[in-house]
Amino acid sequence: GMRNEEALRLFPISKRFTFAHFLHDLCMRGFTAGLAHFREEFAKAKHIAIITGAGVSAESGVPTFRGAGGYWRTWQAQDLATPGAFSRDPSLVWEFYHYRREVMSSKEPNPAHLAIAECEARLGQQGRSVVVITQNIDELHRRAGSKHVLEIHGSLFKTRCMSCGEVKENYKSPVCPALKGKGAPDPNAKEARIPVEDLPRCDRQGCHGLLRPHVVWFGETLDADILTSVEQELERCDLCLVVGTSSIVYPAAMFAPQVAARGVCVAEFNMESTPATQRFMYHFEGPCGRTLPPALARHQSEVI
Repeated sequence: GMRNEEALRLFPISKRFTFAHFLHDLCMRGFTAGLAHFREEFAKAKHIAIITGAGVSAESGVPTFRGAGGYWRTWQAQDLATPGAFSRDPSLVWEFYHYRREVMSSKEPNPAHLAIAECEARLGQQGRSVVVITQNIDELHRRAGSKHVLEIHGSLFKTRCMSCGEVKENYKSPVCPALKGKGAPDPNAKEARIPVEDLPRCDRQGCHGLLRPHVVWFGETLDADILTSVEQELERCDLCLVVGTSSIVYPAAMFAPQVAARGVCVAEFNMESTPATQRFMYHFEGPCGRTLPPALARHQSEVI
């Protein structure tokens, strides 16, 4: 066959890359071509549904307590985020959620959150809609300025009364006086063992029931009304983005296939190296904070 130096002579100097460079070059060209086509779909879309998952929060440094290294003390989320754990040890579970709430004061929305919020505001002026359907509970989409957000797993900053069922926004720090200074994530931290009457309690007249975080725990079902809203949005969307999660894992897997089945374009933005299925037309690999802003930026066809 051809000797190495002959092969090299066939490439212009600028193309004498290592194989890694060559692959990167191919990928970038693929990204750019895919992006150009995606941008045509984006320009036509009137109702955009954006499904977001843990990856978007992770890029803001929000701990998820899942997978390798994801521990609070000696526990992972699946140990504490359950109805059983709360009934056995409400003090411990509240320490965990108090920590998760307090951590958010040092976290900020990242360029992916901001690109989504800016896109919603801009398209809104053109009579086009953007809805965010998120499994994240940290409210970073709201903080970035997104208005139309469906939180399918609830929020760290809402409580629900175990007695009367009232759901309420709660941004108090600490969430109750007894939790002040508690919740340290260190494995050697001493458990606070707060008496149940000193944990967050309902302030509705004559109730005083125990409050729990208004989040969907393992083994619990999603709120029926929110699911109905999600279904309505997915019925009318003409473009769907899956961001910071994959269309083949829960919960996006419950939503994206029905959109694709209608022949609507689905685009994934995540760290996975393989497109989930052929039915999903676009897959953009890499941090969402890098891939999403150019995808959602103003298109030259936009008038306003």
